[in-house]
Amino acid sequence: MSAHSIHEEEGHGSYGSYVAGFVLAVVLTAASFWLVLHGGFPHETALLGLAVLAAVQIVVHLVFFLHMNSSSSQRWNVTAFGFTVMTVLIVIVGTVWVMHNVSMNMMSR
Repeated sequence: MSAHSIHEEEGHGSYGSYVAGFVLAVVLTAASFWLVLHGGFPHETALLGLAVLAAVQIVVHLVFFLHMNSSSSQRWNVTAFGFTVMTVLIVIVGTVWVMHNVSMNMMSR
């Protein structure tokens, strides 16, 4: 069994899917820059818009460039990615929660 035969059954993207992913990534990046440079939005709205655009761009990269989908051959990749997202969220939310509690319980307020 050669090294190349292991990956032969995996579906890789076509030229058109790579171009579509690239165009979507460029459009999302341009939209993010426009949102920041426009300056016509309140800070909370701009921050929420950037977060949404970032999440959509992550999905575009996962689908078009990393070929992550719901097929049975990708099940372990999706599971590992889900576990990674869950772990990162626990660390971030836990850190914010601890820092908030530390700030509220400081004696020098």
